[in-house]
Amino acid sequence: MADQRVHPTTSDPPPSSSSADASAQQSGEHPKPPNPPPSKPVALPPATYVFQLPREQIFRYPPPENAKNFEALTKRKSRSRSSCCRRCCCFTFCLLFFLVVAAAVSAGVLYLVFRFKSPKYTVTSFAIQGMNLTSSAPISPGFNVTIRAENPNGKVGIYYLQDSAVDVFFNDVKFSDGALPVFYQPKKNTTMIQTTLTGSNVVLGGAVVTALSNGQNQGTVPFVVRLKAPMKLKVGSANTWKFTVKVKCDIVTNTLDEKAKIVSAKCDYSVRLW
Repeated sequence: MADQRVHPTTSDPPPSSSSADASAQQSGEHPKPPNPPPSKPVALPPATYVFQLPREQIFRYPPPENAKNFEALTKRKSRSRSSCCRRCCCFTFCLLFFLVVAAAVSAGVLYLVFRFKSPKYTVTSFAIQGMNLTSSAPISPGFNVTIRAENPNGKVGIYYLQDSAVDVFFNDVKFSDGALPVFYQPKKNTTMIQTTLTGSNVVLGGAVVTALSNGQNQGTVPFVVRLKAPMKLKVGSANTWKFTVKVKCDIVTNTLDEKAKIVSAKCDYSVRLW
């Protein structure tokens, strides 16, 4: 039996760099230097997304029903705002109406139960001081005034509170001012209220001086006394809220001194409940 041996075939080794350089020299070309390794990592470009839309969806007008829907929505909002304001106004008006009705009913009940009668006021004395009409310098007149206050009610008392005011005027010129004392007037009572009113540096014009002189010569000098008095009513064991009584008295005196006497007097009053 013959000895069969198989010898591997040797392949040519890959050309080395030296052989490649030699071949490049033989061909006349300069060898290219190898690329140096990158010293820094190369930043990759950011990702880019591309959306493709159909052309008819980009270049088109909104349908007409969108405008109608927007207009209807706007009208609905305006109507809701107006209805809200209308409800608020109606609620406020109803509340005020209820308060007015409640106050009227309460006043009617008090009147029917207690038969409330209005107090009466009149000026009984009016003494004048410092009324010098011969000098052109400012004057400081004083008035001693006595006011008769009558409470005709048999079941209601009257509290005269602080912050009252009493003023004396002549031809709309304020001469003096003062206040009433704080006191309680019981039922079925008449009280004589005395108060002193003072003025300071009152400048009298020529027309006022002439009118005062003519009135004194004729024995009729008209004055106006204005009174403002905060008060409360005592009804049984309870007190009402505070209200204000305003009194206006038109009086006429015969002279302008301490011996002045009242020729005529008429008083009217009004009540402010709040």
